[in-house]
Amino acid sequence: MKVLIADDDPHVRSAVGLVLANEPGISIVTNTPTVDALAESVLSTGADVVILDWDMPGFRRTLEMRRLHADAPNCQVIALTAHPAERQAPFTPAAISLVCKYDAPERLLGVIRSLLDR
Repeated sequence: MKVLIADDDPHVRSAVGLVLANEPGISIVTNTPTVDALAESVLSTGADVVILDWDMPGFRRTLEMRRLHADAPNCQVIALTAHPAERQAPFTPAAISLVCKYDAPERLLGVIRSLLDR
């Protein structure tokens, strides 16, 4: 599984990369600090999964998700948020899961492993 990490915080990108680094069957194809050309990055890397900062500056959820799924319909999105209350709020169905940045790493790994098992 090819994973693209998109988050404006370099510490988050690094931490997610470290969590996934030794996970069998997963390779990080790139990471990006912006949503600029996100769909193009997914296409050029062949990413299967995008781990995406749900609150990234400049990220217009509905528009960007439509564009991403139009260009790469098989790519799955895992939304990362610093706001645990967002789990209770409805969000775009294009994201398969919403993981809080403060959750234990096993939560993110569990979501990714569930995708590997599909």
